[in-house]
Amino acid sequence: MLTVDRQEIYRYLGYGKSMPDPEVRQAVEDCLAFLVPEVETRQVHRAFPVHTAGENVLEIEGMRIHSRALAKNLAGCSAVCMMAATIGFAPDRHAARAAAAGKVSRSLIFLAAGTALIENWCDEVTEMIRAEFSQKGLYPRPRFSPGYGDFALDHQREIMQILRVQKTIGVTLTESLLMMPSKSVTALIGLSDQDDECAVSGCESCGKSETCRFRRF
Repeated sequence: MLTVDRQEIYRYLGYGKSMPDPEVRQAVEDCLAFLVPEVETRQVHRAFPVHTAGENVLEIEGMRIHSRALAKNLAGCSAVCMMAATIGFAPDRHAARAAAAGKVSRSLIFLAAGTALIENWCDEVTEMIRAEFSQKGLYPRPRFSPGYGDFALDHQREIMQILRVQKTIGVTLTESLLMMPSKSVTALIGLSDQDDECAVSGCESCGKSETCRFRRF
């Protein structure tokens, strides 16, 4: 079962590092009681060589990516692990039902909880990738998703096609490049022969994020 980081849920609800009042905390617990048992964790990942094709231009499995930020993140990497992950339709379903019943605050809680849960699931997938590839002498950089910085969201479609995401984990893409279920993620993870001790949970939680040359933003 996924770890539930309640402080992250509160943060997504707009409380920052503050603790909400008891009524809100109880509402979060009530929503989690419905949501967590229905979460369906699925993931797919594959590794591919990465090549530099010019300044801030990368080629990965037929993708040609123009991104200064991604090039910086993948500097020194010979390969990249492409991943997709989802926790299923439960957050969308419960949020829609709550909204239809006029319970807007409950709807927002379901969505915030879903966001925290997919991030936790992505952290677990990243740890799987670390364990898998460290045996081969390769170590992961922070996750980098389409839409971060200057990594164009259009590449979402290519990643979905390469990993056959609809067939493998049941995630589809709308015309506006949004994934369904909405609590789904695609990302690239650089694989380096140097263990740079990047935080599994990404740049936001790492004390070195301001100085690290591999930071994603």
